Amino acid sequence: MKISLITVCRNVAPVIAETLDSVFAQTYPDIELIVIDGASTDGTVEILERYKALPQGLPTKEGTLSDPVAGSLAGDPAEEAERYRASSRKRGIDILVSEPDKGIYDAMNKGLARATGDIIGFVNAGDLLMTPNVVADIVSAFQRSHAEAVYGDIIMVDERDIFKVHRTWLSGTYHRENFRKGWMPPHVGTFIRKSVYDRHGHFNTALRIGADYEILLRFLYKHHVHTIHLREVLVRFRLGGMSNGSVRHILRANREVRRSWALNGLKAPPLLVTRKLWSKVMQFFH
Repeated sequence: MKISLITVCRNVAPVIAETLDSVFAQTYPDIELIVIDGASTDGTVEILERYKALPQGLPTKEGTLSDPVAGSLAGDPAEEAERYRASSRKRGIDILVSEPDKGIYDAMNKGLARATGDIIGFVNAGDLLMTPNVVADIVSAFQRSHAEAVYGDIIMVDERDIFKVHRTWLSGTYHRENFRKGWMPPHVGTFIRKSVYDRHGHFNTALRIGADYEILLRFLYKHHVHTIHLREVLVRFRLGGMSNGSVRHILRANREVRRSWALNGLKAPPLLVTRKLWSKVMQFFH
């Protein structure tokens, strides 16, 4: 079972390597990594280029990259050190795109259009998969349950100190009706079969902040996608994203939550936004 992980980014040079390294550290072997960069100008692209997957046996001056010892005997020392690092790495970025986009959800859709895995997940730039076994555990959950979507828990950490935990998002056992109480699974901790995207579509780019909520509402609530909860912290999530930033962004995100129900021909429950805000408050007490 192949899993596609999609990372979208723009001007994240200080943190992108951490994110990629958490993917490359995974024990599960069949991972396709897709990075969609929004034409960064701060050195991010140069870092990404160094992480690109290299074909086996790519020739060097002396030998090939599948023979790193031979390849390290000639040329500039710094260049050869980089060649050795690349050759000894088990995996790299399989698909790298760097070009202007129309926002984060447009970039995510570009990643979805290129994904070839059976399962798709998103790893935000700056976020980290919690342990090297995360992907293996996710795949095992799919195989055991025949589910179409698997979600887990996440911890929300300080933007500058990833070991300082601000909030814990314990998602709980899946009950479809919880959407009516303002609940949703964490998007970055949710992994969905590609066939679901093929049937029900990609992100709605008319939404600027809440398209991750809308797509989960559409898949899980409207279309009854078979979903299970994996009782495990999957992602270390850096706070500071659009929907977790200023009060203005939070208010806009919650307006888009109500709009998401209307877009899907659904009537939003009373007090939906209030309940959703309260669920975020409770994350501080886990």
